[in-house]
Amino acid sequence: MEHRDYKIFTARDKMESLITANYRLLNMLSRFGISLGVGDKSIEEVCRLNGVDCSTFLAVANLFNNPDTPQEDVAFSVEDLILYLQKSHTYYTDYRLPAIRNSLEKAIASGGKEMQYLILNYFDDYASEVARHMAQEDEEVFPYLRRLIESYNNGALLSGGKNPHIFSEQHNSIDVRLGELIDIIVKYYPGGATNDLNSVLYDIFVCQQDLETHNLIEDVLLVPKVKEMEDSLKESVSRKGDEESLSERETEVLVHIVRGLTNKEIAARMFLSVHTVNTHRKNIMNKLKIHSPAGLTIYAIVNKLVSIEDLDIK
Repeated sequence: MEHRDYKIFTARDKMESLITANYRLLNMLSRFGISLGVGDKSIEEVCRLNGVDCSTFLAVANLFNNPDTPQEDVAFSVEDLILYLQKSHTYYTDYRLPAIRNSLEKAIASGGKEMQYLILNYFDDYASEVARHMAQEDEEVFPYLRRLIESYNNGALLSGGKNPHIFSEQHNSIDVRLGELIDIIVKYYPGGATNDLNSVLYDIFVCQQDLETHNLIEDVLLVPKVKEMEDSLKESVSRKGDEESLSERETEVLVHIVRGLTNKEIAARMFLSVHTVNTHRKNIMNKLKIHSPAGLTIYAIVNKLVSIEDLDIK
């Protein structure tokens, strides 16, 4: 096999150069909604005309083109990458695997009904496994990731305040069994060699490589970013836990503080001593790590303990 060094493409490179550099890059174009007929336009121009985030397109393209040397710290949009992965799932389950199945059925017809049944049954089990895996990502993982993105962008916790699970724990390899099928046919298929059979084996090889890259995109690009967002939210959970450790009495004192009452006025309203109110005030500031009236006011408004309309702000 010829060994060659694949280049790292940039936004200024011609889209035509990218497409012709590696035939495997054709598989990703439709998943980004990019048609052929790109002329002499740059990658950046083509992406802009098709409403595609250029950084995400380049991250995927360069990983396709250089799977053995993935780039570190690549910029991309997680939301756009999820859309690409969902379109990839549709490509595999609705088009690529059914097309291979049809070609395989015709190519092994001369090997006997028993062998044809065994090979097709193996392939059907594999295709069902792929469909289950991808459906699980579409129905469970990707919606979770979108909630995670929203929480991360807003600096808010996920609903329920539960620690998020790690995306990589849901990700399993789905390409190994195709290689096993190739080995079985090459070693044990009793029929004679035909162009149809060799052609479908070639298609299976290409599909296996494509699925390997699909998994690599998730492992190398998506999983680290998801872990980064999850870790950030876990820290928020920890900080939020500290904030929510205020007792009911301390929360009531805080509300009076941000409304501008003095320690003496708070003591009178709550039937406490001034000393007790002062102790509550110190505890509140230590727990929240906020030591200014303005900071306490912001905290109380953000956490909906008071509304801005309730405050005498001029």
